[in-house]
Amino acid sequence: MNAPPATRGGSALVVIDMINTYDHPDADLLLPSVRAALPGMRRLIGRARDEEVDVIYVNDNFGRWRSHHDELLAGALRGPHADLVAPVRPDGDSLFVVKARHSIFYETPLEYLLAEYGIGHVVLCGQVTEQCVLYSALDAHIRHLRVTVPTDAVACIHPDLADAALRMMERNMAVRLADSGSTGLFG
Repeated sequence: MNAPPATRGGSALVVIDMINTYDHPDADLLLPSVRAALPGMRRLIGRARDEEVDVIYVNDNFGRWRSHHDELLAGALRGPHADLVAPVRPDGDSLFVVKARHSIFYETPLEYLLAEYGIGHVVLCGQVTEQCVLYSALDAHIRHLRVTVPTDAVACIHPDLADAALRMMERNMAVRLADSGSTGLFG
């Protein structure tokens, strides 16, 4: 059984869908935003590792039901956009959860993992703001987790929808919007 929210106080950085070959529709619209968000993501991952905050990669399996995280990473690093993957790749201490749909929680063991680690606050970065980040923030909110989204560390396909998604997260889900350099980000 999950620990009640009052006893879950730790933070984790969740990196969403950054192990990617960018071989999909809309990739041409997404790539410039990923390039712009990459410095913020790198800053967050570095800060989390320096502050000994758990870094959890939750990534699409791209319909490869036999693949595991090493295969996904190797494929992305062999792809034409390895320069977007290598700087934010998991290290030996990173946790990894494979997902098949938009939300990081939908039919994944993430909720159990967070409860086991005593995590009550997730900092979300990655892609896509108006899709996976939005749905994940909502699912975290309904699980009574505190959520922070550093706006300079999320990438989008459609900037207007991303702006609306961020406003919805802040207004309707009590998501804290911040910058990757903000103090107390993991507090």
